[in-house]
Amino acid sequence: MDIDDDFIKLRTTTVDLSDGTPVRVRPIVPADKPRISEGLTELSAESRYLRFLRPVDHLSSEELTYLTEIDYRTHFAWGAELARGRQHRGIGLARYVCLADDPTIAEAAVAVLDAYQGRGLGGILLSLLAESALENGVRRFRSYVLSDNRKVLAALHAPGIERREEDSMVRFDIPLPLPAHAVRDSALYETLRAVARGEVVVRSPR
Repeated sequence: MDIDDDFIKLRTTTVDLSDGTPVRVRPIVPADKPRISEGLTELSAESRYLRFLRPVDHLSSEELTYLTEIDYRTHFAWGAELARGRQHRGIGLARYVCLADDPTIAEAAVAVLDAYQGRGLGGILLSLLAESALENGVRRFRSYVLSDNRKVLAALHAPGIERREEDSMVRFDIPLPLPAHAVRDSALYETLRAVARGEVVVRSPR
């Protein structure tokens, strides 16, 4: 797969977390396979389960190919890495994958290493993800909440959010705000912050 270096460079930025830690954020590329595999081992078992909705202790070569060799349109992923030092350690990911039968809807997923949760990284990644989705014609993100999570269920009653019972979960379709700069002032942003905190379950697009 050919990758436009300018595309990646233009979308690479450095941000500061709430504690001042500098973090570089950029689109995921195929060379990130080892970094993603290593990052999985640093997630707690609970975080891995929330991310995949099943016990996961490693990723196969096929899964790593799927997660890194993407088209940046129907499948987009942002990665965050420490901007200090030479190793550029990966600490967070956010991605969306469009539904095959309706590319205006995408399942969204986020993972932040446990040691870096609660510092604003999840919100940063998900805001970028929503903006990328809007640029590519996505109009709704889909996420899932466990039926017994009354706190989050009670909070997700914003206008425009559609909900549907599915077994032990409730499916939410969350409208993306227009224009993109309105993301941080929307119900979507607050919902995705809950995703980043692990309060909302997101199914892996894979």
